[in-house]
Amino acid sequence: MMMGKNASSEGYFVLLGFSHWPHLEVVLFVLILMFYLMTLIGNLFIIVLSYLDAHLHTPMYFFLSNLSFLDLCYTTSSIPQLLVNLWGPEKTISYAGCMTQLYFALALGTTECVLLVVMSYDRYAAVCRPLHYTVIMNPRFCHLLAVASWVSGFTNSALHSSFTFWVPLCGHRQVDHFFCEVPALLRLSCVDTRANELTLLITSSIFVLIPLILILSSYGAIAWAVLRMQSSAGLQRVFGTCGAHLMVVSLFFIPAMCIYLQPPSESSQDQGKFIALFYTVVTPSLNPLIYTLRNKDVREAARRQVGLDWEI
Repeated sequence: MMMGKNASSEGYFVLLGFSHWPHLEVVLFVLILMFYLMTLIGNLFIIVLSYLDAHLHTPMYFFLSNLSFLDLCYTTSSIPQLLVNLWGPEKTISYAGCMTQLYFALALGTTECVLLVVMSYDRYAAVCRPLHYTVIMNPRFCHLLAVASWVSGFTNSALHSSFTFWVPLCGHRQVDHFFCEVPALLRLSCVDTRANELTLLITSSIFVLIPLILILSSYGAIAWAVLRMQSSAGLQRVFGTCGAHLMVVSLFFIPAMCIYLQPPSESSQDQGKFIALFYTVVTPSLNPLIYTLRNKDVREAARRQVGLDWEI
């Protein structure tokens, strides 16, 4: 008999996570902890360096600092809970905790989609409109673009989270994932959720496919401008900054499309966990490395801040 009972009456969910592979949990705990510490250190490094070094007070590093702060918040919304669940036998999360986790994961993920578009527009303006760049990307406009990214993400999440938690759930409270996400929660429902799944597909298309198309369009224009460049130094600089951003875009959008733009199936559930693990754990830790190792400005700013810019 369907009880139509919501999890709020019980006060918790059970996050199954990787409990089907108990022999992997200790290994995953160590690896995820390492990547999480890398994420914290790397992104804090970029934020602090961009703030301290006057040479990095530019639109590009303003948006990069936003991305780093976003990655810090995104990983912290789910990874600490995952580490607790991997370490001990208890794999529960409170109803309020699940709601909060779902809201922030959706909000921050959507914000990153929009922010990556903004960063690609900044690179387009720098390469294709160099003489007008400082006028186009003035501080006021940059702040408006950043605010618009954050507001769009949190607004979309408020609407989508409320739709998800209005769905009546059965007495079964086991979420077959390592964090509270929409498709996994919809599987607990004892009513038809096709409307919710359609809404998820539409919003995912809006905030994943459209940003990706805009990013690729920006880089198409950049590639055309680069082909007409005569300066080898200019080419190297463009490839250094734009190449790093394209790598970050690939690491974020490819897993997101694999998760949210394919029809759900039982066979893809376990695969989806590992894909989600990649973009929630690995990608945020790689972003600082990509921008640091491939970016001469960041390396030089780091040397200045630690007092290593002497002549050898």
